[in-house]
Amino acid sequence: MLVPFGALDFLDRAVTVYGDRLGVVDEPDQPAEPWEGLTYRRVGELARAQAAGLDALDVPHGARVAVVSPNSARLLTSFFGVSGHGRVLVPVNFRLTAEEVGYIVEHSGASVLLVDPELADRLAGVACKHRFTLGAVADAELYRFGTDPRPWEPDENATATINYTSGTTARPKGVQITHRNIWVNATTFALHAGVTDRDVYLHTLPMFHANGWGMPFAMAGLGVRQIALRKVDGAEILRRVAEHGVTVMCAAPAVVNAVLAAAESWEGEIPGRDRVRIIVAGAPPPTRTVARVESLLGWEFIQIYGLTETSPLLTVNRTRSEWDGLDPQARAEKLVRAGAPALGVSLRTAPDGEILARSNVVLEGYWEQPEETGRALADGWFHTGDGGSIGEDGYLTISDRKKDVIITGGENVSSIEVEDTLFSHPAVAEVAVIGVPHEKWGETVKALVVLAPDTEATESELIGYCKERLAGYKAPTSVEFRGELARTATGKLQKYKLRRPYWEGHDRDVN
Repeated sequence: MLVPFGALDFLDRAVTVYGDRLGVVDEPDQPAEPWEGLTYRRVGELARAQAAGLDALDVPHGARVAVVSPNSARLLTSFFGVSGHGRVLVPVNFRLTAEEVGYIVEHSGASVLLVDPELADRLAGVACKHRFTLGAVADAELYRFGTDPRPWEPDENATATINYTSGTTARPKGVQITHRNIWVNATTFALHAGVTDRDVYLHTLPMFHANGWGMPFAMAGLGVRQIALRKVDGAEILRRVAEHGVTVMCAAPAVVNAVLAAAESWEGEIPGRDRVRIIVAGAPPPTRTVARVESLLGWEFIQIYGLTETSPLLTVNRTRSEWDGLDPQARAEKLVRAGAPALGVSLRTAPDGEILARSNVVLEGYWEQPEETGRALADGWFHTGDGGSIGEDGYLTISDRKKDVIITGGENVSSIEVEDTLFSHPAVAEVAVIGVPHEKWGETVKALVVLAPDTEATESELIGYCKERLAGYKAPTSVEFRGELARTATGKLQKYKLRRPYWEGHDRDVN
């Protein structure tokens, strides 16, 4: 028997098994009226009403519906009301400019645009056939209760969402994630994270990013209460962990740092100690960060690796019984690796060190970009664009973005290795290591550093610090102090922006 996978399967189970359970706690501090008392049965009713409303607008199955919003119950429900009922959800990064959002709406061919009230003025120039500002007025227009939505026969190979990557290219690419991608990612992610119906999940991760890593689906399917967090703030995260009994969350390293900083001045016992699992991805975190999550917060640190194009889960690194006797620092050195392949994932490296992957979580393609799709899926493997190595134990270590490897005097330098070393210095709060032109060596290593509050460090001090811990050729030859570093909405360093000023006037970005 073959029963097609569908995104709605997760909510259907929640309604059937956990219908009376409080399923979603909306963000209370938002410009749209919060939805209150959302049992999973009510979430199911809202999803059906949204689908019926799209029917009334003559929005056919397969049509695209774009949503630009911070985390909220309305956005979460749309994963089921839109994708679950046969349309294609396009969750858009709410930090983008009007021009960038307009490009995504036009490129995706979205016929419906849902906009958070806080963004309405900034995005006023973004045109769409049907446009709604999220809130009570739009609810009355868009949600049709008491009407059955048009039936949609699930097709697991149909596109469920289009997620536009921030990436390193000038224009984002639309990643087509299928119902099968969603289903396999959500179930394997929940399995590796050990999720049960006793968990409480905090949406610290933006839901627009790789569909919140699939957590809206995984958590619904297991009846987990989901707490929407609109704005990331370290102290607020700790407060909600205490208030709601949160046990699991996902985060970029920058969010982890914010929580650690807030914990320094937190009065009383850190909430969630020996209970919270924090799942981290976005960049390999420094070993110091991993160790402090365990020692300061008392939370379990789980490292994953993946991309928007892989739904996103490819690898998992979670502490094992074999590591129980290790001290926090030694355990952190093992956890800083990207991890072992998730169930159903095959990995290998190309001759040039690029990581290649095969799995049911790999994208269908890039929306209306067949050439990009062909390159990404060449030879039946997904080409990640990341460089790394796979150990004898099967664990993957990310060495760098391929284009971020610095070749100085014929020697390859991993920027991540240098960043990890600099980050271990107590005065360094943030760091990005890039290659800049050098007449003799072709390229040389440059560090861009943000100092921690109330600390001091000099260029020569940091260079000497690296030389004490790394081979001499890996140490920066210059350090530039910054007030902040350019990052994407999900905490990734935008190194192409950081490099650009230094390569002006050159025909290419490497020497």
